[in-house]
Amino acid sequence: MAAPGSIWHEEPWPPGWTVRRLPVTGSTNADLLAAVESGEADDRTVLVADHQVAGRGRLDRRWEAPAGTNLLVSLLFLDVPRPPAALTQRAGIAALDAARAVVPGVNVMLKWPNDLLLDGRKVAGILAQRSATTGAVVVGLGFNIGWAPDGAARLGDGIGVARVLRETLVAFDALGVDVGERYRRELATLGADVRVELPDGTTLEGRATDVDDDGRLIVAARDGTVHHLDVGDVVHARHAG
Repeated sequence: MAAPGSIWHEEPWPPGWTVRRLPVTGSTNADLLAAVESGEADDRTVLVADHQVAGRGRLDRRWEAPAGTNLLVSLLFLDVPRPPAALTQRAGIAALDAARAVVPGVNVMLKWPNDLLLDGRKVAGILAQRSATTGAVVVGLGFNIGWAPDGAARLGDGIGVARVLRETLVAFDALGVDVGERYRRELATLGADVRVELPDGTTLEGRATDVDDDGRLIVAARDGTVHHLDVGDVVHARHAG
């Protein structure tokens, strides 16, 4: 059985993925979570929408774009690696590689935990959610292609949403099992002085030095303490050196 939506045949999708498309929905993440919890979605089901009216990013921020302009997609994984953060890291690298395949020479990097930056401005974001009943993980990707809100970036005009999705899936499959080293290498956050806004409303300032094996950001604070952060909103100040 499969998630709601019609099978999408616009691109020659790589084997092993089932790509379905909706003209409009509330949230592709929510749709896939509901489908897997009712037993109606298989591993590596991909649900893409032309328009989302209730899409959310990290920290419950609204993620919405004019219909048909951007890639709004969720990927379902029943086989979840340890640590689960490896899935979102892999998806982020795959989106990075897709951007480079579609626009050669584009200046894109990752920002912890799973944003993509183009020339220092946000061009894509990733939000992973886990099913409380099945343990499956849905990885949502919002990628600005033809439109971007104020202060953000977009990939450019004349770039097909389907092509970017296909390149992302191809890149995802091409990555090795362990993506930790590649993730660190692509992470603009490492080596930067950062300000991290924490969920409790406090702020931490220091140098981002590494990411541990569980995906937590290691920050050496100005008072000499070292922090391993699971969540937080990071603002880059400058790179060391």
